[in-house]
Amino acid sequence: MNKKIVLTIAGSDSGGGAGLQADLKTFQAFGVFGTSAVTLVTAQNTLGVQQVFPLPPAVVAAQIASVLSDLPPHAIKIGALGQADIIQAVAAELREVRVPIILDPVMVAKGGSPLLSPDAVAALTADLLPLATLVTPNLPEAAALGAGVLAGRDHLLKGGHGTGEVLEDVLHWQGHIFRFPTPRQHTRHTHGTGCTLSSAIAAGLALGLEMPQAVAQAQAYVARALAAAPGLGGGHGPLEHGVAVPG
Repeated sequence: MNKKIVLTIAGSDSGGGAGLQADLKTFQAFGVFGTSAVTLVTAQNTLGVQQVFPLPPAVVAAQIASVLSDLPPHAIKIGALGQADIIQAVAAELREVRVPIILDPVMVAKGGSPLLSPDAVAALTADLLPLATLVTPNLPEAAALGAGVLAGRDHLLKGGHGTGEVLEDVLHWQGHIFRFPTPRQHTRHTHGTGCTLSSAIAAGLALGLEMPQAVAQAQAYVARALAAAPGLGGGHGPLEHGVAVPG
């Protein structure tokens, strides 16, 4: 079979707009087969996160091992991990994996609240970042990681938190810099943009694209999904993941 497989290791969003739900919808749109390992369960909607329930690290590790043993992925996307022992468990399972790994460091909530404790940030930096093919921080997350952590590391700096009418994602890849400007869309329905972008990059890589092309296609897909957002909920609503992937 030529069907490509992509694994998401992420949290569950009960509102369906972000987390592994957004990842699996994105994989479906790109025509790849999505598998998942749940790291934490959230009670959330478009208005915010009410509760977070991290899974035992052994349960997270067992899910990853099960998928790797029978449905080996062509790319992996990592999202919310929650705490240090889950990060360490994920890193241990992926240490021998040799496929592209896209790490979306879910560290700061949309409202600015930290989502990882200092020991979890340290574990992320020490154990997981060295395994990542590409790390995709937004501006607050890049500030939390620090310039020293990102220096010399392949990363995509997402510009969605920037100002002005043109936003710019900047890819630092193999010693080169690629800039991806996009017009700002004035909408409150932006929930899950980061999850969707990173999972779209993983899907593109699984399908054989080079990194700059995968990023460009992912950004264009997110722009389409934003423009077609269904307007659900009373807060930051979800995207429309069913839009056509740009050719």
